[in-house]
Amino acid sequence: MANAEAILVPELLTDVIRRVIAQNARLVISTEEIADDDDLHRMGMSSHALVAVMLGLEDELAVQFPDDVLSKETFSSIASIRDTITRLADRPS
Repeated sequence: MANAEAILVPELLTDVIRRVIAQNARLVISTEEIADDDDLHRMGMSSHALVAVMLGLEDELAVQFPDDVLSKETFSSIASIRDTITRLADRPS
């Protein structure tokens, strides 16, 4: 599990997201070639891979994605994933 404090540092969080995408999304392109705002679904991320990415992020960052953020849009780009995780970290427990 990555240090949960990575959530507080955007660059570290982006690195974790990229690593989890590389491990789970089964894209034909390297995550290093993907801009933060590129559409991951257009790059070939399937619904099944989206779930694998979500679960991988939950494990790595010790976060849980509540039902109200579970959408294709949440997982549409590295930036949208990062923004969602940051918002979750700011929510009161």
